[in-house]
Amino acid sequence: MRIVFLGSGAFAIPCFEALLDAGHDVAAVVTQPDRAKGRGKVLTPPPLKPVAEARNVAVVQPRRVRDPEVQESLRRLAPQLQVIVAFGQILPRSVIDIAPLGTVNVHGSLLPKLRGAAPIQWAIANGEHETGVSTMLIDEGLDTGPVLLRRATPIGPDETAADLEPRLARLGADVLLETVRGLGEGTLTATAQDHGRATLAPLLSKEDGRLDWALTAAELHCRIRGFHPWPGTFSPLDGRTVKILGARPIAPVSAPKEGAGAPGTLVEVTSEGLVIACGGGSRLLVTEVQPESRRPMPATAFAAGARLKAGCAFG
Repeated sequence: MRIVFLGSGAFAIPCFEALLDAGHDVAAVVTQPDRAKGRGKVLTPPPLKPVAEARNVAVVQPRRVRDPEVQESLRRLAPQLQVIVAFGQILPRSVIDIAPLGTVNVHGSLLPKLRGAAPIQWAIANGEHETGVSTMLIDEGLDTGPVLLRRATPIGPDETAADLEPRLARLGADVLLETVRGLGEGTLTATAQDHGRATLAPLLSKEDGRLDWALTAAELHCRIRGFHPWPGTFSPLDGRTVKILGARPIAPVSAPKEGAGAPGTLVEVTSEGLVIACGGGSRLLVTEVQPESRRPMPATAFAAGARLKAGCAFG
């Protein structure tokens, strides 16, 4: 099948390569422009671009896909189907309708749950035990189009967003191939989403990583996993920011001393790390941290260097 592929992020790479490996004619990859990144402002391509170039597929990098001349160039490619995965731009109806079979999106959640830009991160951060991928025919709404296929997968108890994203990307590639085959054969029917069951997974900001110690230790553990590696999780301590890189909930071994149960209070320093009081009387064992302007280190080493004692407060 002749396909135009719109994608930018690393999540799109397995889908793109799966289409090529299955023998589909990918006429072009439409991706984001190169961006200046880092302190040196080095011009950096989106992750999909070098992969497409290595596979000898034409790359188009429009600043705005809705510009009339860009739309006309897409029409000249005469795709039967368009596929969009982690692209980074909203498509107008005039682009969505270019291909006669429509425009298929691979989304990293079980729609209508977790519509939005960060479904993988929020699935873990919200404490979900299951997630998956969905393919849908996109419309002009935010992930509101009719669903073609869904595939579920469990979320591991210690799985981070960095672990889950590549796993879902590979699952998405398999589901996309099944979707394209079904559309080509005319055996696949799209089903409208139940909008009343929709939840959102909004774009993450740095502030989402600030830990609220009033949450339970289990809830904080989910946020630490879900927001790794970005935006990361952190907490102020004595006027400086400490990133929390590793932690797990533990059961309190004894009744807290007076004042030691307030959320954010350091209960004790053990051979494994920092035991911090959280909401509902729960405890979080912090095992790895990164102090401001320092490298990551074991929490025990940080406690020794900073001379932390029970009773000091995070947050």
